[in-house]
Amino acid sequence: MIEELKKYYGAQFELALLEEINQVATLIDVPEGEDLMRPGQYIKSMPLLLSGSIKILRPDADGNELLLYHLERGDTCAMTMTCCLGDTKSEIHAVSETSSKLLMIPIGKMEEWSSKYKTWRNFVFASYHARMMELLESMDNIAFNNMDERLENYLNDKIKILNSKHIYTTHKDIASDLHTSRVVISRLLKKMENNNKIKLHRSFIEIL
Repeated sequence: MIEELKKYYGAQFELALLEEINQVATLIDVPEGEDLMRPGQYIKSMPLLLSGSIKILRPDADGNELLLYHLERGDTCAMTMTCCLGDTKSEIHAVSETSSKLLMIPIGKMEEWSSKYKTWRNFVFASYHARMMELLESMDNIAFNNMDERLENYLNDKIKILNSKHIYTTHKDIASDLHTSRVVISRLLKKMENNNKIKLHRSFIEIL
């Protein structure tokens, strides 16, 4: 696994840290649609995403969920790190949006490496900053944009994450991510199709 670590993190972490990660981390493959974390769970390890995409959702009291941000290759989850450090239960729902490969690092190593390796400390701070900026963007999207704009931003983010203009999803899933109804999403998607921005297919949305 050390060669794979060098490939993904060789320019970011020193060799000694890569060797420690290789010794303690567990490599897992996660199929599309599988839960990685549920609200109420205690966090025992921190993920480093080697490939794929994971969406982080925040549930409300009624069981509805709001999309907070996506994790992509090289990312880790700031909210997971917070739970690890505080030994608190998760307040998020993490779902593998595509088939993903992760390294799971024991939480006991987080504090040890933060004092031992400057590159790890910088990585943790940079991860917090990146996730915070994404959260602020999500809040701005909700507070200042109408649903038309939110839907367009959502689809544009999907294009970047999946690196494809074919988005295989359902109207119901989009509605769930954006915390609205399927009827509203279907209506707005049809409006976008009439404006020649997308083409609706039976099992996917094509961005034009």
